[in-house]
Amino acid sequence: MRIKLHLLCIPLVFVMIFSGQLAYYAIILFSLLWHEAGHLVAAVLCGVKVKSCVITPYGGEIQFENPAVVQASSLLWIALGGPIATIIGIGLAFFMPDLLATKLITVQLVLLAVNIVPIIPLDGGRLVLAWLFLSYPRAQVVEMYYWLSFIIATTLLLVTFKFLPQSIFLAIINLFIWLQALKEWRYRKYRVAFEKYVMNRLT
Repeated sequence: MRIKLHLLCIPLVFVMIFSGQLAYYAIILFSLLWHEAGHLVAAVLCGVKVKSCVITPYGGEIQFENPAVVQASSLLWIALGGPIATIIGIGLAFFMPDLLATKLITVQLVLLAVNIVPIIPLDGGRLVLAWLFLSYPRAQVVEMYYWLSFIIATTLLLVTFKFLPQSIFLAIINLFIWLQALKEWRYRKYRVAFEKYVMNRLT
């Protein structure tokens, strides 16, 4: 399994360097790695082989060795793995020195808040997608969800841009989320066709 750092993490590094918060970025990177470890542990427990993991400004993107054989219930637990790890990290932070604990808890809470937003490509979106597979296994429903995710991601991006430069950190994260949502939306026909095949296999 390959673990890589996404190129869009680099602007965050420069923002932290120029603002004198490099140590703060180290906490952010640790939190992202901890969060993603939760997904990977969940994948191992579900017996799903992971091909690669890309660390992004909001968490990570996992690619499976063979997505067609991954059960919807496994997708649900893997999506939950990151938020569960983040919640555990918040709990452990209370046993750390106050100065470190305060910053770590803040970062973990922001990471958790961002990831539970129910849009693709976030964990909340993956949870909704897995739930759709289990409850409403229809390709049209999945395609509508891709549309909704893109619209919400666009709205969030415009809101953060309105409050620049104060919202520079969130703007970078939202820009990345929007780009991922755009990519998912542009290839939705191919993904829906693939997911229709998966749904036919699951039902």
